[in-house]
Amino acid sequence: MGSTKTHLERAESLNREGLQAYEDWEIDKAIERFQAAIRLVPDRGEYHLNLARALARAGDFDQALRALGEFLRLEPDSPVAERFERLFARGLDEVESVLTEKMTASKRPIEEIGAALQMWLEYRIALGREPLVVRKPEVWAAALDYTIRKVNLRKVTQRDIAELYGVSEQTLRERFEHLVKTLDVMPCDYRYFIGDQNPLDKLVEAAELLEQLEARFREP
Repeated sequence: MGSTKTHLERAESLNREGLQAYEDWEIDKAIERFQAAIRLVPDRGEYHLNLARALARAGDFDQALRALGEFLRLEPDSPVAERFERLFARGLDEVESVLTEKMTASKRPIEEIGAALQMWLEYRIALGREPLVVRKPEVWAAALDYTIRKVNLRKVTQRDIAELYGVSEQTLRERFEHLVKTLDVMPCDYRYFIGDQNPLDKLVEAAELLEQLEARFREP
């Protein structure tokens, strides 16, 4: 009994560390912590769900879906089970159907459409236990399209996209802000940027150069 309690306490600690690492974008650390928690207490659905979220953020969707499968096995009656079960279905869901139709008609690059579909997949996983309400698929499709265009530095306004999808600007703005917050999206985000030269590379190079210059400046 005491050993079991110790294992659970340690697993809970590892899970908390994993959640903090996830928030801090220390994704490898987050994955390692969640996996360690699962090894200690494999029948806790929460750990598998958190592992799925971290794997999705890392872009490893095959393993993320495998972790979700374990979550569904352990919590088949969870309020979010239906949402996750749909991720295993073949074919496009209602949001993806509208999204691909509108983006294709707008002559968006196939890579951009793929990035939008990836964003929708990651978003549905990243929500975790939060509910997802899709009353009008055009709203979510519009938000995904707009967010991907902004990430890729396209000249577009919320009014343009709202008119294209037949939704209100306010609703579009609310969904856009929720996508950005949940996925922690930034301009030129590496997950969704489709260009050959990402401007963020220059920022990284500049930061590394500054660090080198600082080190040389402080050499005795």
